Amino acid sequence: MREGNLEAPTRHPYDWTNPEFYDAGKLDAELRRVFDICHGCRRCFNLCDSFPRLFDLVDEAGDSEVAGVSSSAFKTVADACTLCDMCFMTKCPYVPPHPFAIDFPHLMVRYRAQELKQGKVGFADRQLTETDRNGRLARLVAGLANWATRRGNRLTRPLLQAVAGIHRDAELPTYSGQTFEHQAAEAPPAVNAAAPARGRKAVLFATCFVNYNTPEIGVASRAVLAVNGVETAIAYPGCCGMPQLEHGDLERLAGTARATAAAMAPWIEQRYDIVVPVPSCALMMKFEWPLILPGDPAVERLAAAVFDVSEYVVDIAGKEGLAPGLRPLEGGVTVHLACHSRAQNMGPKAAEMLRLLPDTKVSVVERCSGHGGSWGVKTETFPIAMKNGQPTVRQVAKNGSRHVCSECPLAATHLVQGLEGLDGGKAAGRVRAVHPIQLIAEAYALI
Repeated sequence: MREGNLEAPTRHPYDWTNPEFYDAGKLDAELRRVFDICHGCRRCFNLCDSFPRLFDLVDEAGDSEVAGVSSSAFKTVADACTLCDMCFMTKCPYVPPHPFAIDFPHLMVRYRAQELKQGKVGFADRQLTETDRNGRLARLVAGLANWATRRGNRLTRPLLQAVAGIHRDAELPTYSGQTFEHQAAEAPPAVNAAAPARGRKAVLFATCFVNYNTPEIGVASRAVLAVNGVETAIAYPGCCGMPQLEHGDLERLAGTARATAAAMAPWIEQRYDIVVPVPSCALMMKFEWPLILPGDPAVERLAAAVFDVSEYVVDIAGKEGLAPGLRPLEGGVTVHLACHSRAQNMGPKAAEMLRLLPDTKVSVVERCSGHGGSWGVKTETFPIAMKNGQPTVRQVAKNGSRHVCSECPLAATHLVQGLEGLDGGKAAGRVRAVHPIQLIAEAYALI
């Protein structure tokens, strides 16, 4: 073993079925062990708010260091973690196989799992994670739901902040009156039989966000695949469970993984690839589910079949070649590399895909947007999310691109909101924020 651990990181499965996983004393001992190592290193000081909070606690404890920090104070550290995985993937020199075996994000999941067991997760927070139920209900009254959640609505947003703990100034996703599943069933695109990749078959896993909030991402994904000769089908057994992971609900996640793997198994047996347009969902299916249910053959087969949509288009380009017809995009593109894309350890596939566009300047921003899922809209953390995203916002503004995109739709929206604070909002008015696959569809004149 070499100092600094230059080997590829490995991840151990969650030990969530072991009663010791939830033992308060054992968890506290592990938190102190890890926090002491983090304090001695401090390489992650600029990644998120968890580490500055931890280091402030240690510094305030004086000579006693981590031993002098109250266990109750650890909650503020855990609450600031957005599970972006960047400390594990890009910064920490002590991840497994190093004997220190630091996995900070998964330790924060364990902390939250214990909180959940103790009934410390609030009712409103639990309801925010019910994305399928919320989406089904909001779809029926999409116009009213979008009016009520619109930023600047002085009637409803203060009420939403008081009841649900959602900051009145946070930009929230809108809902579509027609799901992606319904739209896909009504107008399937014709498959280009002359494309080099003809013969490929893929199932688009709709994801809750695409299905209920942004069907246009799914429509663009399917159109791009069709013009490249890929026969597509749509499947959506249910949410991947990333919102439940934020609360440490690993038992429920295990059920989600088993059910989804069973639902997708017939497609995999027919040699369909599984293509996912939102990176958080692809990350769950590729990496988190196999760590929750290690050794489950159906879950492992599913993980091996999953592609992020940008990854899939780049795979086509590299192996068969893309169909002709891509046009330049005027004004250039700035692509934000979402944390959950980077955590898949597949390379900057969104940037690689967009660089396939002819005569189009592509700039890359490889910093956190600051959003972090529900963390980025809550009353107490939204201001921090905006602050954390400012370096990225300034870089986006400096690039001056006409098109700003991120594979994480929430990150793209968050960045545009951040741009509103620059130049009196002129920077925000100059850009349009979309998913990278939508720009590819636009370059093919498909949308």
